[in-house]
Amino acid sequence: MSSSQGPPAIGLQTRPSNTTCVVPARPLTNGNVRLERVFPALSFDQPIFLLQAPGTPGFFFVVERGGAVMKFANNDAVEVATAFIRLNVNAGPGEAGLLGMAFHPNWQQNHLAFLSYTDDEGSTGLRTVISRFRSDDGGATLNPASEETVFTLEQPYDNHNGGGIAFGPDGFLYIGLGDGGSGGDPLNAGQDLETLLGKMLRVDVDQGPTYGIPSSNPFTGANQKREIFAYGLRNPWRFSFDRELGTLWVGDVGQDRWEEIDVVTRGGNYGWRLREGAHCYNPGNNCPTVDLIEPVYEYPHSEGRSVTGGYVYRGSQIPALYGTYVYADFETGIIYGGYVDGPTPEPSRELAFGSSVSSFGEDLQGELYVVNLSQGSIHKIRAGTGMVNDTFPALLSQTGCVDSTDPTQMAPGVIPYDVADPFWSDGAVKTRFMALPNTTTIGLDADGDFEFPIGTVLIKSFRLAGRLIETRLFMRHEDGEWGGYTYEWNTAQTDATLLTAQKDVDIGPQRWTYPSRAQCLQCHSAAAGRSLGLELLQLNSEFTYPTGITANQLRTLNHIGLFTTPLTTQPELMERLSPPQSASSLQDRARSYLHTNCAYCHRPNGGGRGDSNLLYWTADADLGICNEAPDEGDLGIAGARLLVPGNPALSLLHVRMNRRGVAQMPPLATSQVDPLGAALVDEWISTMGGCP
Repeated sequence: MSSSQGPPAIGLQTRPSNTTCVVPARPLTNGNVRLERVFPALSFDQPIFLLQAPGTPGFFFVVERGGAVMKFANNDAVEVATAFIRLNVNAGPGEAGLLGMAFHPNWQQNHLAFLSYTDDEGSTGLRTVISRFRSDDGGATLNPASEETVFTLEQPYDNHNGGGIAFGPDGFLYIGLGDGGSGGDPLNAGQDLETLLGKMLRVDVDQGPTYGIPSSNPFTGANQKREIFAYGLRNPWRFSFDRELGTLWVGDVGQDRWEEIDVVTRGGNYGWRLREGAHCYNPGNNCPTVDLIEPVYEYPHSEGRSVTGGYVYRGSQIPALYGTYVYADFETGIIYGGYVDGPTPEPSRELAFGSSVSSFGEDLQGELYVVNLSQGSIHKIRAGTGMVNDTFPALLSQTGCVDSTDPTQMAPGVIPYDVADPFWSDGAVKTRFMALPNTTTIGLDADGDFEFPIGTVLIKSFRLAGRLIETRLFMRHEDGEWGGYTYEWNTAQTDATLLTAQKDVDIGPQRWTYPSRAQCLQCHSAAAGRSLGLELLQLNSEFTYPTGITANQLRTLNHIGLFTTPLTTQPELMERLSPPQSASSLQDRARSYLHTNCAYCHRPNGGGRGDSNLLYWTADADLGICNEAPDEGDLGIAGARLLVPGNPALSLLHVRMNRRGVAQMPPLATSQVDPLGAALVDEWISTMGGCP
């Protein structure tokens, strides 16, 4: 090495002091409740359900998708959970695994429990199984060898497996089953009474060698399955009975546009695939409405993308919540509730903010819990503090993150940064900044994503034709959860105003969407580490700092002490992303583009439909897209696959990237196709000779 070259450049010599860009309390919501982590020493592997056994308030049980039910004491100081039972299940791909559990109502006398899971038996290689198990040690564990199969059903696809089971107040076992999968219900299972798919079933597990049919079940015709209690469901993800009124509430996951909550009654038809929510889905059937039951609540995919059904609150610790049906969206983590004890249900409202809500749980006293899939944690819904926050900054100039006299300039404690391969934002030019509380540092997870401390503010401003149009603040609040807030710039460019909902405006020749707070959390998913773009791959790039020095960002941030564990590998020896216009190989540029624009959803537990994993370091053979049939339908293209080597026209990756509206990708906040990115991905597909 030549000594004349000198040491590598450093963009900032010292860490700036941040005394003004701090996180305020969340804006006021309509529900004064909060989440509090309970059993903090415990962490579970992909938990999807929480329950207690009848007459056993001293213990909780958590169902893990991989095949275990874990048992632990109902004590916040508990440090160990033990296996109640472990099963060999087919937990992938798709939505398979151990999916549901129900204790027999007479558990204290017969020590019987029921599990719903998928295995790899049958002609399709994926089968739903409902089995009963017995405890031979007084309820301490379930004996796997005691399994008695109650019910099996072959699954035609690897998604929409439903899987929830629960005993109703009538003592019968209810089973929720999805439509069998793929997209658009190609088998028309939801409306076909000759199949059990897309239905709510009701059986009597105390009759017959396996089960009996309750005499009051509604369908008894020659071409009707007698187990069916109700039909027209797409993918019921979590259902429950109101412990006071006995009403059956179901969260039914939507297709492209709508999520819904239903009250399910005997013989009811809930519309799928004729309708999605209360809206026409299949025009070929003339969209009938007669005898179809409307959802109680629905919300569009601009607010969320995957509903998680919950419970009507009947506990005593939050009197103001009594009689409210509580549910959530898995993607955004927003928890909703609507008062349903009156003559008609009241409109749903935001209650609190969670993360990766795979399920709710209800204890024997009617108190509600939230199961976090990605963190493996359990949280309890508590009463709020009673404090009303009406001081959230209404103007950007009031946030402390910008110069109050000139909001186009950042406050002194804010650190600028850039990314190697920017996300497509309809051609907008973006500038980015971060502000951390003094003395705090940034951790790194196993993927190299930055883990920011509570109190962090991330800032991104957007310009079109040289004019500021929007500034977004992404804040990590005191509860550890993030919130996104959008400010719209005025025409004079003197300040920006906080928006409370999505807003669409025409700016020159194009449509611009200011995202809602829910939309921010859809893209900034928990699985993606919330802070998109802030990762080792993206910041291993050169940036010109306000000092006028151009330097590697990782080296600079490391020099000023921002990392909890200092980096010891030189940036030149670390991987980095390659933008479309760079001189890197076609493979590197295409994979970088997919990582940036797709992998925040299409990664393990990221919320993207199907099993693709488009992270940059995923081996080509493990991307899960080459010649793979789509889980969400073929968009009417015969022979379509997610990616067909050498043929972009048959590749839904190409088709979705090049359309806007229903089935576009990315799904939110873009009205224009990225011409450079689309051409890059098309070239990549065209040059493929086959699947790796």
